[in-house]
Formats: sequence, C-alpha cells, structure tokens
Amino acid sequence: MQIKNEKVARRLKVRKRIRSRLHGTLAKPRFALFKSNTCMYVQLINDEKGETLVASSLRELKIHKNNISGALELGKAVAERAIAQGITTVVFDRSGYVYHGKVKALAEGAREKGLKF
Repeated sequence: MQIKNEKVARRLKVRKRIRSRLHGTLAKPRFALFKSNTCMYVQLINDEKGETLVASSLRELKIHKNNISGALELGKAVAERAIAQGITTVVFDRSGYVYHGKVKALAEGAREKGLKF
C-alpha cells in the first residue's frame, strides 16, 4: 500500500511499531484513538477476543468542538463508561499521533475520572 501523503505514511509506520508492542486484555484493555479532521473516536478493545468493550466519539456525545476542550470531555465520558463496566486500568494506544494537544487532553480527561494508564 503506497500512501502519497508523507505525514500520514509516517504516522502509520509509527502506529505499526506501537501496535507490535501493545496488547489489550479483558482486565487491561487497549485505549485506542482515531482522529479525523472533524471528529475523534475512542475504543477500549480486548485484543484477545477481538471485541470492543466501550466506544465513544465526539459525534455520539453531541460535542460540536473538535478541539482540546472537546477531547477533554470525550476522555471523561469514556472513563465514566469504562468504570461503570468495572474497567479501571488501560493501555493507551495513541495510534501514531504525537502525545500533545488533543491526544494529551483526551488522556488527562480519562485520568481525571479515574482511569489508570
């Protein structure tokens, strides 16, 4: 697969390297993130069975701001849902995105509500 955009190609290369080391379980699922230009999506995934335990997005939560404050709210909402299901510890998969700005705000929001990374 050849990708013309060098920035996207670099992110996918980093993502592949990260995913080779991270693995989610039922007790400690993978906190996976995807960002588009208009929305952010988050899933808690059990890689052993290949199932999504918790999922949410800015669009689902009716948050109309794809910025740092929106990411903070999304992190809090996902953490509340995870804790309601008994999940307290996760493995953070930033999917090749730099841990800065929205990604950092998402993680801080989840930590604020009690998730441990």
